[in-house]
Amino acid sequence: MNKTLRNHLTGYLFISPFLIGFLAFTLIPIGASAYLAFTDYSLFGKSVWIGLDNFREMFTSDSKYIQSLKVTAIYVFGGVPLRLAFALFVAMLLNTATRAVGAYRTMLYLPSIIGGSVAVSIMWRNVFGDEGIVNLGLRALGLEGVRWFGDPLAAIWMLIFLSVWQFGSSMLIFLAGLKNIPSSYYEAASVDGANGLQKFVRITLPMLTPVIFFNTIMQTIGAFLSFVPAYIITKGTGGPLDGTLLYSLYLFRQGFEFFNMGYASAMAWVMLVIIAILTAVVFMTSRFWVHYESKGGQ
Repeated sequence: MNKTLRNHLTGYLFISPFLIGFLAFTLIPIGASAYLAFTDYSLFGKSVWIGLDNFREMFTSDSKYIQSLKVTAIYVFGGVPLRLAFALFVAMLLNTATRAVGAYRTMLYLPSIIGGSVAVSIMWRNVFGDEGIVNLGLRALGLEGVRWFGDPLAAIWMLIFLSVWQFGSSMLIFLAGLKNIPSSYYEAASVDGANGLQKFVRITLPMLTPVIFFNTIMQTIGAFLSFVPAYIITKGTGGPLDGTLLYSLYLFRQGFEFFNMGYASAMAWVMLVIIAILTAVVFMTSRFWVHYESKGGQ
């Protein structure tokens, strides 16, 4: 065995755990779900090929599926901009050289580490209960408490507030981007008499557009895949009146509550297509708003 072949085999041996895991837990399941999407398959029965019937049912006779799309759209397009805006706001506050800034960054990042956990979802349910701290605060201000678990619109905004609270990862990425903006730009703007708002609009935002682009893609994908908060807070029902029936929650119910694994697989592939289309749209439009730097300038 020559040295080159031996080196190649050694390399493949070292990456074999990843290759085995990718094959067993990613590639094969993707192929299986692609087949099951065209079948009538139950976990306790045989699969029967039905062609496009699962996809037809989604868009023609399944009202809950359409509702899950609407709820997910509200959750994604309402929550992601708020989350990114709040993360950028906090990142700018932390972009200072104060002595305790490291401790502040750690404390503000903690919600993102534990924010999607079961324990936090249970806490969030208690916080927004009829006698929870949020309603107690509203009553202390002379306002009427909100029935967070009785009004579909209030319920979905409760989940959006939880997603905004998990801003830590986006905040750290924004903070890294802010650190890479040369201070000389702000000094020159100050000499020209620019105020804080003008510096933010003319310097900070343009220089941060690649970071905003990255955060937008990642947070949008993550929002589409959100599952734990809706499942725990609504006890798996998606209530009230399917107001929190996120796409991933309905997919889970179809597959593991109603045992319609073929239908659930078809839903998973539709979601993949939706995410791919939205990602492609963001990429295609990025040249109009993302500021790139290079030696020749772009």
